[in-house]
Amino acid sequence: MKTSPIAVFLAAASLALGGCSTPTPSTVPAPVDRKPPRQAAPRPDADEPKVLLPPAPGISQRPEVRDFIAEMSRKHGFGMAELTRAFDQAGSVPAILDAMAKPYEAKPWHAYRKLFLTEKRINGGRDFMALNEAALARAKSRYGVPPEMATAIIGIESAYGVKPGKYRVIDSLSTLGFDYPRRAGFFRSELEQFLLLCREEGMDYLGPLGSYAGAMGMPQFMPSSYRKLAADGDGDGRRDIWNNPADAIASVANYFARNGWRAGEPIAVPARVSGDGYRDVVSTKNPKASLTLGQLANLGVTPAEPVGGGQKAGLLQLAGENGPEFWITFHNFSVIMRYNHSPLYAMAATELVREWRGGPGR
Repeated sequence: MKTSPIAVFLAAASLALGGCSTPTPSTVPAPVDRKPPRQAAPRPDADEPKVLLPPAPGISQRPEVRDFIAEMSRKHGFGMAELTRAFDQAGSVPAILDAMAKPYEAKPWHAYRKLFLTEKRINGGRDFMALNEAALARAKSRYGVPPEMATAIIGIESAYGVKPGKYRVIDSLSTLGFDYPRRAGFFRSELEQFLLLCREEGMDYLGPLGSYAGAMGMPQFMPSSYRKLAADGDGDGRRDIWNNPADAIASVANYFARNGWRAGEPIAVPARVSGDGYRDVVSTKNPKASLTLGQLANLGVTPAEPVGGGQKAGLLQLAGENGPEFWITFHNFSVIMRYNHSPLYAMAATELVREWRGGPGR
């Protein structure tokens, strides 16, 4: 899955393909389906800096690619020759299809947790917050999203910008748009958004790097998320989510605010369960914040830590190392799941926030 904390790339330089200027992998302008845009699953063990290129030749002459180029020309006014040159140098990468077949979210919670709740990532988050205190404070004031949450997302997505991705975005989206039938429509749509983004931001189609799923920068934004929600965090007139932590922080915070984050409300707390009543409301995938704490108590579910307020809650069950693990989740937990639809991802972010605060993730 933003992908800051999260990516690696470019700045406008010379014209390369007739419509976009060529960014270098060090300075770039810059929070999925058509529900809220979905972020790509992170792969924290990736060996970063080497860029993985597709095998030659390019894919411009494939019938479905030629149809796509013609559609982009009709729909958005792109030059067909310009896009043909780009896809002459783009291709399908088998390693991307392999990665899609082994998502980290398929792991049980106790294994997934160990990938992200590491001493290195926890300490790295503290360092990131210290280095970017002013930018995080601005984002909190403007969007209502706490520094710990923005930091957690950037830490999970790109290890605070160290692992932003090693695939060219055009290759990732082409591979999945033309060779991954299960979600081809979504990724082809993101490829369309990527080409529009390049034109708008003056980027070389072949320049931007990202994850195997086409997510970009420190926060691993998909192209549609970038176009809608990337933000300028320091007032320099650019949205550089690859190299500018202030922009990455503001972009994550804007994503959360636009998806309903409620400042000051809790995220999740551990739960105690008794009896069998909880079975009627527990979820392992998408807990709905639809019950009061009183209603949960009537079902044998109580918070294991103090939690105030009258907000609605849900019940999540995870596979712990020593058996089931239960959490009472609130509206803000659901907002994290709009960034990445996995409850494991949302729980990892929650646990990082709790770790840095030394207590409940509020």
